[in-house]
Amino acid sequence: MVTVLKGVSIEWDPAMKQFPLYLDESSALGKKFIIQDIDDTHVFTIAELVNVLQEAGELMNNTFSFTQKLNSRY
Repeated sequence: MVTVLKGVSIEWDPAMKQFPLYLDESSALGKKFIIQDIDDTHVFTIAELVNVLQEAGELMNNTFSFTQKLNSRY
């Protein structure tokens, strides 16, 4: 069976990227949300939690950009 997830590629400062990785690993948002850790500055996340990550980034006075909306299939 194939599961389709709508995802967003997010670019973070390399040091600040550790924050969403920690949230994902600890399931602090209630579930895992990182589909793929792409490189030093990018993660591919499920689209439904993007607003939560954006608010958290703003609270930490950090900016990040959404590079592109994609679909991922598992």
